Amino acid sequence: MEVILRKDVDKVGLRGEVVNVARGYARNFLLPRGLADEATPARVAELRKVDDRRARQEAKTFEDAQSIGERLSKIELRFDVKAGPTGSLFGSVTPTDIADALWNDHKVRVDRRRIGTDTIKRIGRYQVPIELFQDVTAEVRTLVVPEGGELPPEEELEAMEAAEQAAAEAEAGAEAPKEELDLDALDTAAAAQDPEVSSETEIEPTPEDVAEELPEDEFDRAVDAGTEER
Repeated sequence: MEVILRKDVDKVGLRGEVVNVARGYARNFLLPRGLADEATPARVAELRKVDDRRARQEAKTFEDAQSIGERLSKIELRFDVKAGPTGSLFGSVTPTDIADALWNDHKVRVDRRRIGTDTIKRIGRYQVPIELFQDVTAEVRTLVVPEGGELPPEEELEAMEAAEQAAAEAEAGAEAPKEELDLDALDTAAAAQDPEVSSETEIEPTPEDVAEELPEDEFDRAVDAGTEER
């Protein structure tokens, strides 16, 4: 099923992209949570117009890209976000967030698909690479700061991340399944005690043993416009 993403979705796509996903995933997760809309022809056509307008504002030549790169090298973006005591965000900072901030605050238009960073999920200082043109890449200093506070020194950030990883590993170890019994060894032992018992005997699973796994300000206007045209 094709949908238009209303927000960046990790491992699925960026806002404004038309992506093909499983129908159940769309119906049960993306659509009810407002993360996507069904990709009707009218909506797709309107989004293509938005993409064309944006593309006209991006670098068209090597010289344009160099000039934009010089501007980006002097910019420092700051995102104040909600974070836990170990520095993990209660949300994330996505490539689209970075592209929006560059346009809204600095009037620099970049293609969010060329922003070379994964979704940021921890507070910290980042150098975000952006490909502006062939052989022209710039880095933008980006601060992801806990809401109502300031960034601690790098040593403290590293210690916080290490503590979180250690806690996660300890929790994973505590939940690790117990060591499985060596069934072959048990069968061999049983056969040695009772010659009539064969180690090759298989036990058919009952129906109860088999469980069925259950499946689990431009963009918005464009989507709304596409809806009205339906």
